[in-house]
Amino acid sequence: MKKTILVLSVFFLLVSCGKSKNKAPLQGKVENEQLAIVSKIPGKIVQILVKEGDFVQKGDTLAILDIPEVDAKKSQAEGAVISAKAQYAMALKGATENQLKQLEAKKTGLKEQYEFAKKSINRLSNMLKDSLVSQQTFDETFAKYQGAQAQYNAVLAEIDEAKKGARIEQQTMALGQQDRAYGALQEVETANKERYVIAPQDMSIETITLNLGELALPGYTLFNGYISNSTYFRFTIPESQLSSLKKGQEISVDIPNSDKKIKGKITIIKQLGAYGNIATAYPDYELQESLFEVKISPLDSNEAKDLITKTTVTLSL
Repeated sequence: MKKTILVLSVFFLLVSCGKSKNKAPLQGKVENEQLAIVSKIPGKIVQILVKEGDFVQKGDTLAILDIPEVDAKKSQAEGAVISAKAQYAMALKGATENQLKQLEAKKTGLKEQYEFAKKSINRLSNMLKDSLVSQQTFDETFAKYQGAQAQYNAVLAEIDEAKKGARIEQQTMALGQQDRAYGALQEVETANKERYVIAPQDMSIETITLNLGELALPGYTLFNGYISNSTYFRFTIPESQLSSLKKGQEISVDIPNSDKKIKGKITIIKQLGAYGNIATAYPDYELQESLFEVKISPLDSNEAKDLITKTTVTLSL
């Protein structure tokens, strides 16, 4: 008889424990979407315009970097643009008035040399027939004549080109050099904008990783924070309790130490790959069960905006 009573007592105890387990609320955490702001180019921090805990809006300047290399490259690029523009204008318009005067003076001098060489070769031709000069002397004079003729023809072509403007190929090349110079300047101006670290979204600043005077390297996180109106609730649930939850389901989340309940919608149910991601305190699950993360987003984000990240919330299944 005593044995029977003992068995029944154990049975009812197990049943009552099972019921209490099922009624125990699940504990989860208040979470916010995090945002890390990094530097794109290396530079020394010369100004930090925010402090931890500040709320900033999209487009606000958070910090300013000193980038001496960009300043030097900008001066070089601006000089290259001025030079390229002048080269292209010259290719289109041709030579200036002073340049044409210089070419005309050069033409006059070469013309006199050419005519003198022409007269000399005519005289030597007759003298060569009478054997009054050697063949070598004639050949040397003839070479000078050909050189004078070539130089004279060259200056005529140079004057003609100067009056008409450069060939279309030269104009195209000058235009390409101008576009290239503008591209280099635009690249430098883009890099110059990167000296300003800008907030990409409305957010709160939680941590500032560097101080004034320190070097920010490309890809290094300068600011960490939470995106505005991104609060959600995260629970870790064993496989055995998933049957009462489904994606898209509306459900109420309890805020401890308050009578407040926040209505939300289940947006994500996914398996956890590591126990280190568990959000629920002392989860009631068997070791062989898989664990799942359940994300619940508030239906009205304003109801959750004052909740502190990582505080505890509960969910009754």
